[in-house]
This record gives sequence, structure tokens and C-alpha cells, in this order.
Amino acid sequence: MKYYISDLHLFHEKAIQYDHRPFDSMEEMHEAIMKNWNDRVTNGDIVYILGDISLRGKNEELISFVARLKGRKVLIKGNHDDLSDYRYQQLFAEICDYKEIQDSVGQEKHGLILSHYPIFSWKDMGRGKILLYGHTHESEEDKYYQSCLRQMQKNDCRHAYSGKLRAYNIGCMMPYMNYEPRTLEEIVIGSDRF
Repeated sequence: MKYYISDLHLFHEKAIQYDHRPFDSMEEMHEAIMKNWNDRVTNGDIVYILGDISLRGKNEELISFVARLKGRKVLIKGNHDDLSDYRYQQLFAEICDYKEIQDSVGQEKHGLILSHYPIFSWKDMGRGKILLYGHTHESEEDKYYQSCLRQMQKNDCRHAYSGKLRAYNIGCMMPYMNYEPRTLEEIVIGSDRF
């Protein structure tokens, strides 16, 4: 099984306030994230983390925390990821800036672009490739980005779009993410409800 998540911001106390996260403390947030993650992910699963796990990579507590998260972890680097500690790097099956993969929703296969940052024009966007991203949290910036994509599709300004342009913010604080890794199907269906 493949799972996706972004912007955990572990050990970042201001994230609770900034995102209006429903936790009274960093410890409560960490406990919820660990439980949500390990209750659904097995060690045979792959979890694509689209950046900003934390602010630091040298923190002993961070290394211990990430080591206890189940699954093969692939990190798509974000602007807050400090990878200067070799021990921390070893917790990931792969570390990269950008990745292209395939996944399915039911019987339908989809090409995916994985990036920490939203992209205005991604590879094969008009041919059905889906962009998963983070970085913008649940912000005005993200609303503006999504509005721009809708406008691009409406005006058919660059491509002959064969279908809906699909770019999903998978920040853990998004209502359809609820602080746990999600499958592509859960992301697609969940985000359409909000």
C-alpha cells in the first residue's frame, strides 16, 4: 500500500498555533500523529512524506520519533527539512526533491507528481497526471493556487485539458488528511467533500 502526507512539523510548537491544530501541546500532537500513523501503516507499506517533517534533523527526539513510524519512508524534501545528520538520513528509503510515480484508485492507474511545493505547470497536467504537494498549509496562498488552477482549466489557457486539473494539498492539517497518512483514493475522495 502507498500512503502520502506532508507538513507534520514535528517539534515545532508554533505549528499548533499557526495551523490552528486541535492539540493543547506538542506532546499531544506527537502522540496523535504516532497513533494515527502506526494504526494504519504496516512495515510493508510505503509512505511518501512531502516535506517539512520538522525544523531540525539533529534532534535526538526527532530521530527517535521518526524511527518509530512504520513503513518505508520516502522523503520529498521541504524547506524545513534539515538532513545534515547522517543518522536521520538513514531513516528514509529515499530522499529527493521531486518524484514521479504511479498509483491506483480502484482499477484506474494514475501518474503522480510528488513535490513539497505547489507547481503551476507540472508534467502531463493536461493529460491526467495528478500533483500531490504540501507547503502552503490551509492558507490563503493555497486557496489562491487552487483558484488559479480552476481558472486555467476554465480558460483552457495553455493545453487542451482532457479532464479536471488535479492538484491536492496533502498537508496533515487539511480536513481530509486529519493528521494521518492517506491513500490516493482517500485523498481524491476526501478532498472532493471539502
